[in-house]
This record gives sequence, structure tokens and C-alpha cells, in this order.
Amino acid sequence: MIPAPGAHGGDGARLARMLGIPPASVLDLSMSINPFAPDVGPLVAEHADAAREYPDTSLPTEALARALGVSADRVVLTNGGAEAIALVATEFPAGHVEGPEFSLYSRHLRTCAPGAPRWRSNPNNPTGRLAARDDTAAVWDEAFYPLATGRWTRGDDAIVVGSLTKVFACPGLRVGYVVAPDGETAQRVARHQPEWSVNALACAIVPQLLDLADLPRWAGAIGRARADLVAALAAFDLEADPSDSNFVLFRAARGLRDHLAQRGVLVRDTANFGFVGGVRIAVPDPDGLERLLKALEGYR
Repeated sequence: MIPAPGAHGGDGARLARMLGIPPASVLDLSMSINPFAPDVGPLVAEHADAAREYPDTSLPTEALARALGVSADRVVLTNGGAEAIALVATEFPAGHVEGPEFSLYSRHLRTCAPGAPRWRSNPNNPTGRLAARDDTAAVWDEAFYPLATGRWTRGDDAIVVGSLTKVFACPGLRVGYVVAPDGETAQRVARHQPEWSVNALACAIVPQLLDLADLPRWAGAIGRARADLVAALAAFDLEADPSDSNFVLFRAARGLRDHLAQRGVLVRDTANFGFVGGVRIAVPDPDGLERLLKALEGYR
């Protein structure tokens, strides 16, 4: 029995338990993370003693602000991009979400209505398309922007939420952020955050992670790998939507998720985006693509 799709992908551990295999044996392409990120394992081991300390976000916040090119008083380090979204929605509870869009916006906003400040992902999740340069929003979600463009941020005069989880392929560490237009807005958002929200291990390794960032190279490699993915799946009559990001939407892929899951490969069901029978597939590295193609044997 294949596990039902979760709300946001990342169901690899549940699938592994059902298949009776180690979690590391699952190729989880329902998680749209950087396939070319450095291994965070050595840094985690190096800073393991941080687990004995209370977190201090000052140094990682300053390091992230330098990377983003903004003053540190505008940055709020968060427990993943999910907390960043929740904090902003708590401070600004009315918004407009025009689908298809990431479901967490509507889930956390108290009121969703046309005419309210608009929330948008850039690139869009799930289509992967970048917003036009003259497009505007009150809140931009740039979780995937660095991997699509090779730059940390578009630099809009708006509230921006982001995710180091995606950039460095470390969902277990839970590191996200809010960039506010000014320090006062950042303080208003931060007041809703529980004390010690970002764990000490994440705080310890963020400055070194940022030193390892090679956004232009990663974005280029992702673009080439994305083209390989689209071409390879076309041989199985799977037509991709155009994408600028590290994931690709296939709207007509009925039965594909179950077929792959039985073979230890997981892709994202798109029903909660409004595309019943579709999947979103994270761009894999070359080894991952080879495994995906092997798992596709017998489909249709």
C-alpha cells in the first residue's frame, strides 16, 4: 500500500517504512531541493556540540544579511520557510492568493480575498515559472529564486520570505528567513516568533554554509539537468510545462506517482494545487535521473 500524498511532499520516510527499506534508499523527488548542494553532514558533525547550547541567531543573521545585500536589522532568521510564512501571515493576516500557489499562504492567512495584499511565489510553485520583472506583490516567496536565477533575491521593496533548506538541501535543519522593507517591519514580524525558534546547530553552521554557496554554478547545472529530465520523460509521453526552476510540472501523469513509489521513487502529487492526475518532479542529479528512468520502465 503506497502512502497517500502528504500536504507538501517529503514523504520519503513514510514510503520507506511501507516498503521495508532504509529511508536513504528512497529517491525523494517530491522534495524540491538543490540536487548539487554540498553535503551538510561534515558541518553538522563539526558543530554537534552546539546541541548543548541555547541558540544565538546574531552571527547567522549578520552572515545572511551580507549575502542578501541588506542590513541585518531587516532580516529575521526562522525555523524554516514555513515559519517565515506563518510569522508574516500573523502580522499581516489579510491577503490575496491567486492559484495555482503554494497552499501554506492560504492556510496561515486569516482572510483571503481579492483586493487584499497579494502573496506570490517566485518562481511559482508548482509551475516553476519566474515572475515578469514588472510583476508586483506585497509578499514574495523566494524559496526557489536562488536556484532558478543564480542570485539570492530580486530585491523588491516588499516583504520576502526564503528558505536555506531548499538552497542547501537540508530540510532537517529548518532554516528560513524573512527580509522586511525596513527594520521596524522586521521587528513587528519577529515579535510573533517563539524564543529560541531556530535551533543552535542550524545557527552554528549557517555562516559556513553561506560561504559554500555557488549560486550561478548551481543554477546553470540545474538548468541543464532540467532539460535532461524533460527530454527523458518525453520518451514516456510525459509532457512538461515550461519551468525556470529546480522542479517541473507534468499535468497529465495519471498513475505515475504510484508506479514510481512502488519502486522506491517519490514524486509530488499536485491535487492540492488544483491539478488532479499531475505530478511535480524535482530536478535530480545525473544519478537520480538514471534511477528515475529505471523506475519508469513499464509505465503506460
